[in-house]
Amino acid sequence: MTVRSVPTQKKSIDWITFSLYLSLVFIGWLMIFAAEYKEGENSLFSLSSSIGKQSIWMGIAFAILLLVLNVDWKFWRNFAFILYALSMLLLVLVLVFGIEVNGARSWFSIFGFTLQPAEFAKFSTCLAMASYLSGPTPKLKNPRDIFVVMGLFLAPMLLIILQPDPGSALVFLSFFILLYREGLSPLLYVFGLTAAAVFILALLLSPLSVMAFLCLAVIVILVQNLDYRLYWNLSVLTLMVATAVAISQGLEFQILIVNSILMIFFVLFQAVKGKMQLAVSTFVAFLIYSGLSFATDYTFHNVLEPHHQDRINVWLHPEKCDPQGPLYNVLLSKMAIGSGGLSGKGYLEGTLTKLNYVPEQSTDFIFCTVGEEQGFVGSLMIIGLFVFLIIRIVDIAERQRLNFFRHYAYGVAGILFFHFVINIGMTMGLLPIIGIPLPFISYGGSALLGFTFMIGVLLKFDSQRYLN
Repeated sequence: MTVRSVPTQKKSIDWITFSLYLSLVFIGWLMIFAAEYKEGENSLFSLSSSIGKQSIWMGIAFAILLLVLNVDWKFWRNFAFILYALSMLLLVLVLVFGIEVNGARSWFSIFGFTLQPAEFAKFSTCLAMASYLSGPTPKLKNPRDIFVVMGLFLAPMLLIILQPDPGSALVFLSFFILLYREGLSPLLYVFGLTAAAVFILALLLSPLSVMAFLCLAVIVILVQNLDYRLYWNLSVLTLMVATAVAISQGLEFQILIVNSILMIFFVLFQAVKGKMQLAVSTFVAFLIYSGLSFATDYTFHNVLEPHHQDRINVWLHPEKCDPQGPLYNVLLSKMAIGSGGLSGKGYLEGTLTKLNYVPEQSTDFIFCTVGEEQGFVGSLMIIGLFVFLIIRIVDIAERQRLNFFRHYAYGVAGILFFHFVINIGMTMGLLPIIGIPLPFISYGGSALLGFTFMIGVLLKFDSQRYLN
């Protein structure tokens, strides 16, 4: 009986995931229509309007989905690296032949339509990562494999940064979710998260102030194996308060000297006690993170373009921003979301949306349209659909028999998670504005096609799981 039931299971796609995809795409179409709505000026298939172009992109996306579901799954495994190489080539060519939009040379212009290679690079990189990790020998067990697998997503990141489009580049960091699932050392994540914390702190404070707090962090680690640990921790806490007060008074250099002397004392004390590895590792970490703080400060002031600096200042230093300038987008977005209240103003009844107050409201800031017209209830439903979709994809990943299928599914889940959290976070002012779309909802053909490829291949893989 079990054997006879398998053929039926072979042919079945995951209808829940498919329904979630269709629901989000259709909701996106409705929201784009609302964001661009002008009474008497809307044509569903006119190339002169955003909703017309999106209608055509939706038709192409559905055709691609149908095609993908009818392609043998082995095609994607056998041609994973060829597709990856093609996407890398496109990322190089767009630097030379692409058109510039909003300060970034990230787009090809083809017969009135624009295509962004970075969106397709996410899909091909996902395939390449899955293919490499599912090789005949275990991966992530030696430095060479770790170097290669990280190079697979760092290479497109670098090319996208050169456009420059740091927002799209950051999405490739989502592959660390896949690597964590496949056994990458947690110590690397501890190092990465602490580096990210230092990076953000360096954007908030001066490098000298960051170093002063890093000294205290080293001292906290070094006193944990001493007698009267509670006493030492309370002493360090008092010193932290003193450090904060000194920095607020412009005495960061003086407090850095004091904290450095105390740190060196505890480092030498641990070395003398025979804890040489602990003493050396903490001091080296202090030097690395101190260097990172200076590098962050230099990069922010001397490397980043002014509009990228503005995006970070809007997030961390809104008091430095002109409310009529860089801060305008976030203020109006938050105002639109807040004005929706519990149940919203109603479809096509959003006043801020209708009057086009919020820039980029059909692309990066599409969620403010949801918030204004559908309110808290509608916003919560959109968030719920995304959470359900991501959880469903993780569930699909865990039930796969082939490692290649599982790796790919986790890659897709990570990409969707990053896009979803960052886009909604930036529209509410919780995260920096980095200019990435809300999957399936935001206007844009490249993103819609890229995510459709991801979901289509995922559904195809899952439908074939009983064959293996």
